[in-house]
Amino acid sequence: MTATSPTASGRSRATGAAGNADNLQGLRDGSGLLMAAALRRLDEEVPWYRELPAEDRSYVGLVAQSGITAFVTWYADPLAPPHGVSEIFAAAPPELTRSISLQNTLQLVRIVVEVVEAHSDQLAAPGGERDLREAVLRYSREVAFSAAEVYARAAEVRGAWDARLEALVVDALVRGDGDDSLRSRVSALGWGGRGSTLVIAGTTTASLDEVRTAELRRATRRAAGDALVGIHGDRLVLVLGGEGDLQAAAASLLPRFGPGPVVIGPTVAGLEEAGRSAQAALAGLRAAPAWPQAPRPVLADDLLPERVLTGDTTARRTLVTQAYRPLAEATGSVLETLSAYLGTGRSLEAAARTLYVHPNTVRYRLRKVSEITGWDPLDARESFVLQVALALGQLAAVPR
Repeated sequence: MTATSPTASGRSRATGAAGNADNLQGLRDGSGLLMAAALRRLDEEVPWYRELPAEDRSYVGLVAQSGITAFVTWYADPLAPPHGVSEIFAAAPPELTRSISLQNTLQLVRIVVEVVEAHSDQLAAPGGERDLREAVLRYSREVAFSAAEVYARAAEVRGAWDARLEALVVDALVRGDGDDSLRSRVSALGWGGRGSTLVIAGTTTASLDEVRTAELRRATRRAAGDALVGIHGDRLVLVLGGEGDLQAAAASLLPRFGPGPVVIGPTVAGLEEAGRSAQAALAGLRAAPAWPQAPRPVLADDLLPERVLTGDTTARRTLVTQAYRPLAEATGSVLETLSAYLGTGRSLEAAARTLYVHPNTVRYRLRKVSEITGWDPLDARESFVLQVALALGQLAAVPR
């Protein structure tokens, strides 16, 4: 084996340094050529670039030029850290970085790299082509990592902001605020606004940390076309929207709730009326302990008597409107028959004796009660609902 002399080694390093210097000069002289070639490639091959307004295209050109200039500057001192995406995009307004995705940015980087590679034979000094290509690949790798890091931080900040905005929106719905600002906020959160809306309320799980909260949001968005998640202490409020079966979607999310009742509010026409569904669901959640046998989940409208006991004026008004008044206005003594039936311990024979009619007549009139109100007096639970409605209506009829 022939040893390389120190003199020969020194000549080799000197030749490499000279080659790099010649490459650098070639890059500086050919930066205009690279810029024109990069813009031509963008215009020919990149649809999103062609669809940008003229002003934004000019800014993308500035970004490409900044990237080429940054590479030339780094090539002059390869030991220095490469410029990151933040420095390369500094020439463009912030609005441009919001409209260009990570995929677009990496495509832009790839095109600039390919352009420099394609012209390496023309720009590099004889024997320096490989050195230039390797430098381009190293620099592009560093810029790609920088881009991914920048977009990851932006996504993290965006996610935190979306979570705060989502909490504000759900809180506004719970309070019943439905102004124009609410519509713009939910639009920012991606709410499509198609179909109906309902609210489901329950308790949170004990281990609802940030990771599980993010998982809950993903599961909720998979269940319905539109979804919002609100966590208020130990209370979980989900707002679902879309054109499908929202009650079925709400039931599928039952495992995401903690122990205790889960209440589904009434389905309403849209987000503008979601406050009514939210208030009913939360009122039902407060009243649910009064009905230990309630199903899980339970509809807020199935808890009307218990909601009345907690002072819910909406439930009181609903029972009077949907049960007492239609019976009071009906013919055939159905209200009198219902009162006699409930007042005699739900006995058909006892009610018949009180009214001096046949038990079959009582049975027929009770079927009319079910047809008019939707609640069956022969069912134990539904007869309790009717009894509360009857009491509320009779109280409302008493002169003050």
